[in-house]
Amino acid sequence: MSPAPRADRRVPVAVFAKPPVAGQVKTRLASAIGEGPAARIAAAFVHDTWATVRSLAWARPILATTTTDATAFGLGEDVEIWLQGDGDLGDRMERVLLRGLAEAPSTLLVGADVPGLPAAHLDAARAALARSDVVIGPSEDGGFYLIGASRLPAGALFGLPWSRADSLRRTEDRLAALGISIARSPGWFDVDEAADLARLERLLAEDARPAPWTRAALRAAR
Repeated sequence: MSPAPRADRRVPVAVFAKPPVAGQVKTRLASAIGEGPAARIAAAFVHDTWATVRSLAWARPILATTTTDATAFGLGEDVEIWLQGDGDLGDRMERVLLRGLAEAPSTLLVGADVPGLPAAHLDAARAALARSDVVIGPSEDGGFYLIGASRLPAGALFGLPWSRADSLRRTEDRLAALGISIARSPGWFDVDEAADLARLERLLAEDARPAPWTRAALRAAR
């Protein structure tokens, strides 16, 4: 008799991404560089963020998106997809986090707009969940690029303000009021506007960290 398959003990790490369709992604960036280049850059961000997650031996990569068609991202056919579902950003993030917690003791969710993110930031977030219920990776615009949980009550992210300078603070206040312990992983920045893209380009020029898809997309957009 063949032995029973071992349970997957890896931590689900969901890359939260929209399909890179021109006119529907990176709209603020598109106003500066055009819808086509912005969509190609968004696709490159997903590829590089996905590669970072896949490089982690402890991570179970998940694509959290709005379509079951992985080919829309060019990531191949063996990608595990979880649908974000309906609702605002908080509803969709919570749905993915709770699904992860139904399958593993802890789970992480990271935005796709962070090419060049050091893998060590994800290592730190995973470690933080050994001592805290929730970990958040702050971004410089007042939001966050990462959230993970080992415990999360249903409704914890309902009705919070998103895409605002106080989104991180309001989220942490809500979680604290629910008795959730919170840790922070190292900060990073999202790429939403032309100034963010210029900063990313400078970072990649100065740093040897791998982000090959983004480097190629930036060259093509010049």
